[in-house]
Amino acid sequence: MNSRKKIETVIAEEGKFVSTTSGVSMKPLFADRRDTIIVLPPCGRLKKYDVPLYRRGEEYVLHRIVKVLPDSYVICGDNCENLEYGITDSDIIGVLSAFYRKDKYYTVKHPLYRLYSVLIVKTFRVRMLYRSCRRKLAKTVRKFIKKKKAR
Repeated sequence: MNSRKKIETVIAEEGKFVSTTSGVSMKPLFADRRDTIIVLPPCGRLKKYDVPLYRRGEEYVLHRIVKVLPDSYVICGDNCENLEYGITDSDIIGVLSAFYRKDKYYTVKHPLYRLYSVLIVKTFRVRMLYRSCRRKLAKTVRKFIKKKKAR
């Protein structure tokens, strides 16, 4: 049997959850296994730019709210291309309240963090267009190199 407590249990018992981040979906804000997050239980309805912790199947996900709908949220990781629809308040376990990035402490109310949050959401379409063009260019270059080597 797994001796690790579920995050929901930790938040219920201790009032918060503290852990290092894992994965790259929230880059450049969080690096894999470098940064430490502090998650508190949600207090009411969340707002655009909040970063909820929720479950997707058996895995925990920490992504940013990009749009608030009447009965759900549209959520996306800062380094992700696909929007997630249908995340409801009942899916949300906690919400990011603060973090340590390279041993420096920030709250979600810090002006630089708030500016970053707005910029990362507002530039979503431009960033996705840039990635798409970069992929297409790389594919074209690979084809060109392959043809040149075949000669």
